[in-house]
Amino acid sequence: MSRSPHPARPALSRDVVVLGVIAFFVMVGFGVVVPVLPVYVRTFGVGYLEVGAVLSAFALMRFVFSPFCGRLIDWAGERAVLSAGIGIVAISSALVGLAHTYPEVLLLRGAGGIGSAMFSVAAMTLLLGSTTSASRGRAVGFYQGGFLIGGMAGPALGGVLAAISLTAPFFFYAGTLAVAGTVGVVLLGPRVRQSAGTGASTPPTPFRLVIRDPRFRAACLANFAQGWTSLGVRGALVPVLVVEVMHDPASWTGIAFACAAVAQTLALAPAGTFVDTIGRKPAIIGASVVAAGAILAVAFAPNVWVLTLLMCVYGVASAFLGTAPAASVGDAAGGGGGRPVAVFSMASDFGAILGPLVAGWLAQVVSFTAAFALAAAFLLVAGGYAFRMPREARLVSAPRSGE
Repeated sequence: MSRSPHPARPALSRDVVVLGVIAFFVMVGFGVVVPVLPVYVRTFGVGYLEVGAVLSAFALMRFVFSPFCGRLIDWAGERAVLSAGIGIVAISSALVGLAHTYPEVLLLRGAGGIGSAMFSVAAMTLLLGSTTSASRGRAVGFYQGGFLIGGMAGPALGGVLAAISLTAPFFFYAGTLAVAGTVGVVLLGPRVRQSAGTGASTPPTPFRLVIRDPRFRAACLANFAQGWTSLGVRGALVPVLVVEVMHDPASWTGIAFACAAVAQTLALAPAGTFVDTIGRKPAIIGASVVAAGAILAVAFAPNVWVLTLLMCVYGVASAFLGTAPAASVGDAAGGGGGRPVAVFSMASDFGAILGPLVAGWLAQVVSFTAAFALAAAFLLVAGGYAFRMPREARLVSAPRSGE
């Protein structure tokens, strides 16, 4: 009797689906606030430097507090830290809408960064701990898909709410976070860490061993390179490139970013399947090379149409660079452990903090090409280090001819 040519893949667990739903609600609210926040801060009579400080405070506090999140998770568990983090962001966002002075807004956004760190580290730790190696890539892809879809819907809603009031988006954000927190408390199951192949519960690998694992180091390097490239080059310089170099309307930047987000979202499912069946190592190596080539080519794009195409290529590569490194962290950490996930998250935040500053300086002092080339170099370094990862056995067997 011939066997099915398509072996069944393990289904995603309920916790993975719930985390994807939570990610959607969190990102819808975040997307609503982001376009409105700079305009709202300006109503307090401050300059652009103060506006930038409010935006940086969120990312800076995420970075500073992330190391403590691992300890909190080990003490209280992922679900409690996740819910508390969402609650902090919800309350601080609502209070931003009620703020009377600029310092209040600055402090509240910093508090929101602390809550965001708690949520993101706890959610990823729970995600990796509740999946096996055979489904970890698809689980990460599903979770990130919730973020991407929410991120695409949020700005459109933000524009509608801003027409009502500049404070309305902050209350809406608090409401979506309340929904996300309720879903987490009610539907997320107890903490159970899965072993690599059998699904049996297993303790996390000690952190001193995790940091020596080439899989974890390669994942952190890839996450740093992505944080640097996405915000340092793509987020900070592509809008300027469109307006000041190509002399196109600023609206084209939004179109290019939207197309790239759609391409990345569509690529998440195939990327997750590739990561689970072919392996993390080839995904990181291949995607790093493609992303480096695409982001470097953007500097030489002759028009906005080519730029948009290159951004879509980068978006597809980002789908692989979002799933494979996270899955590698789960493999190295034994399916869980708050500290490895916290360090992994910090790598991206560190790149996101330094990237815009260095890329902006290079673009001003040297050239746009130099800024894009440095980002491409980081991606290539990450891909090169991934060659040190151990060879992986295919987690889902491929069909043999004649079967």
